[in-house]
Amino acid sequence: MQEIKVEQFIQQLEQKRTFALFLYTPMCGTCKLAERMLTITLELTPKLSAFEMNINTVPKLAQEWEISSVPALLLFREGVLIERHYAMQSVGFLYERLKDLN
Repeated sequence: MQEIKVEQFIQQLEQKRTFALFLYTPMCGTCKLAERMLTITLELTPKLSAFEMNINTVPKLAQEWEISSVPALLLFREGVLIERHYAMQSVGFLYERLKDLN
């Protein structure tokens, strides 16, 4: 996963891209576990664009997308938010969510 800045994120939306965005905070243990599961899942979906962003650096985004907690996984199809997940239950769960975006 590639760390993305707000400007790059907005560009993805404007270009109507399909991608996954993982939101985290650096001191969150659950976020680290979710990131590991997501990394494994992304190996199974290599064509999918996936980015990560520290939610502490983008408070406006957190408010705009009504992020209630981290870790959070936002799925965008053609620049439109289609799914939002806060519980990364397993690699299998993540794969089922991401395979159709691929």
